[in-house]
Amino acid sequence: CGGCWAFASVQVVESASVLAGGLLKPLSVQQVLDCSRVNHGCQGGDTVTAFSWLNKTRLHLVLESVYPFTNSAGPCRIFTNSTPGVEIKDFASHSFVSSDDEEAMMGWLVGRGPLAVSVDAVSWQDYLGGVVQHHCSSSAPNHAVTLTGYSLVGDLPYWIVRNSWGPEWGLDGYIYIKMFENVCDINHCGCPVNPLPQMYAS
Repeated sequence: CGGCWAFASVQVVESASVLAGGLLKPLSVQQVLDCSRVNHGCQGGDTVTAFSWLNKTRLHLVLESVYPFTNSAGPCRIFTNSTPGVEIKDFASHSFVSSDDEEAMMGWLVGRGPLAVSVDAVSWQDYLGGVVQHHCSSSAPNHAVTLTGYSLVGDLPYWIVRNSWGPEWGLDGYIYIKMFENVCDINHCGCPVNPLPQMYAS
C-alpha cells in the first residue's frame, strides 16, 4: 500500500497533539487512507492535500485501535465526535528551496514540532544505519516521511527522520540524513499542524 502520505500526515498530528498537552496515542492512518478522497488511498497522495482536507472538514481523527490499518484502502467509516480522537484547526506549508533554508527548517522544527516532508527514497530500501550523504536525488521527491529532530554533535550534522516501513527497517524505523546540502531533497516541503484540544476517553 503506497500510503506514506497518510502515515506522515498522521504522525505529525500525533506529535502536535502531544506538544499541545495531549496524550501520546497512535491515531488512525487507515481513516485518512479511506476517507481522504482528494488523495488516492494506497495509490499515493500528498501531505499538503491531506492536511488541507483535515483542516477543511474538521475530521475527527480517531485512535488506531478503533480504526486499525489493513494495508489496503476501503470504504470510509464514520464516527461521532464523542469518539475519542483529534481534530486540527490549522496547518502551514513551506518549501525550504535552498540548502540555506535548512536553518529555517530547524527553526520550524523547534518552534512547531515534527514536519511532514517529501524526499527521494529510491535508495532507502538498503539502509542499515549511519548518515545518508548521497545516493539519492535532490530534485525528485517520491516518498513522504516525518522530520522529527536533528543532531549537531560532531562533524556530521544530520536530520532524524521517521519512516513508515516499520521498526525492523533502518534504525528502529528511523533514518539519518546529512544536513545543509538538501540530501534526498529533504527541504522540498515542510508541514506542521496545530491541533484542537484532543478528546480521549478517561
